[in-house]
Amino acid sequence: MTTLLRREIGDVLRERRRSQGRTLREVSATASVSLGYLSEVERGEKEASSELLSSICGALELPLSTVLIDVSARMAESEGLVQPVPLPVAPAVASAA
Repeated sequence: MTTLLRREIGDVLRERRRSQGRTLREVSATASVSLGYLSEVERGEKEASSELLSSICGALELPLSTVLIDVSARMAESEGLVQPVPLPVAPAVASAA
């Protein structure tokens, strides 16, 4: 079964919100996102834009990078990987000044 990215993002956001003891209503008001839309994002029914994710993460006082790391780990697990495959890092290029 294929794991959908939007579902994993929604699951991570919901888990983080609940771990803070916050309601959908509180987070939606702080993020300036409708309650219904936030609920759909958390259930993986809507694909959230980067702007919307940033707003939700801001309301949760949670770096977007942390959410993406959590999502990446969950995706790797669903793909049968022990840990996410690291991305290659390009060597730094010295600029001519």
